[in-house]
Amino acid sequence: MRDLLGGFRYLLAGQRWVAGHGRWLGFGLLPGLVSLVLYAAALIGLFQGADSLTAWATPFADDWSDPWLGLFRGLLTALVIALGLFLSVITFTAVTLLIGQPFYESLSEQVDLAEGGHAPESGLPLWRELWISARDSVRVLLRVALYSVLLFACGFIPVVGQTVVPALGFCVSGYFLTHELASVALQRRKIGLSERLGMLRERRLLVLGFGVPLVLAFLVPLVAVFLMPGAVAGATLMARELTGESGADPRTPEETPGTGTAPAGPYDRGPAARGPYGTQAGPYGPTPGNPYADPTA
Repeated sequence: MRDLLGGFRYLLAGQRWVAGHGRWLGFGLLPGLVSLVLYAAALIGLFQGADSLTAWATPFADDWSDPWLGLFRGLLTALVIALGLFLSVITFTAVTLLIGQPFYESLSEQVDLAEGGHAPESGLPLWRELWISARDSVRVLLRVALYSVLLFACGFIPVVGQTVVPALGFCVSGYFLTHELASVALQRRKIGLSERLGMLRERRLLVLGFGVPLVLAFLVPLVAVFLMPGAVAGATLMARELTGESGADPRTPEETPGTGTAPAGPYDRGPAARGPYGTQAGPYGPTPGNPYADPTA
């Protein structure tokens, strides 16, 4: 329960941070507005064509009598729309972060500077960071697609499909939404995809406390655009805890393990440290020469 509340507090803290730094709020709105136009057009097309898509996919039901034909196709149409909304919530963040990579990188760096006086840098050119971000987003979306298919199939189970499955859908959405947002800060620390997912798995309740309320808020039109800058800021604050950088350490830099600028945590990035998945760690992640290396690749 403490982690659930902690995740929600990070979400609120991020919104407060951008509210207190108005320039960064306006700066972070631009990518969301571009994505909103694209997704609005796609969802309008889905809503208008869902009935036709369902009828095309179920020709075997053409001869069914009423009310079974209407009930069956009505249920499928509702599931198709729900699946579209589910995917839009997940992919909206990934697409917005990709479009706004330079914007959100700068915002995340400012949060790090304000909170710790130091902002880790990847040292990679922009095109390389965009490629890594897009590659990792595709890998995450493949995982989301697998969960989507399973949840869609479970939606046909009586009672469970109308109660448990939607709740699980929000949890899955919140988990991967948080991953995408935290990746902005964690990629700058050169933490690979597998290690990032491992961090989040170890703090599932913290992640859900951050992501599930955000998913619910994102279902309201336009809200996602205005919450995105604060969500990136809050995810950066949470990433600092996951990497053991948050909080004050009374020891001197010489006495502090790791970089000497932040207290050691479960993912301490000291010169001789290794990540929990065997990734050789430099000051903020994998050994230079193979940036953002995925140990499972």
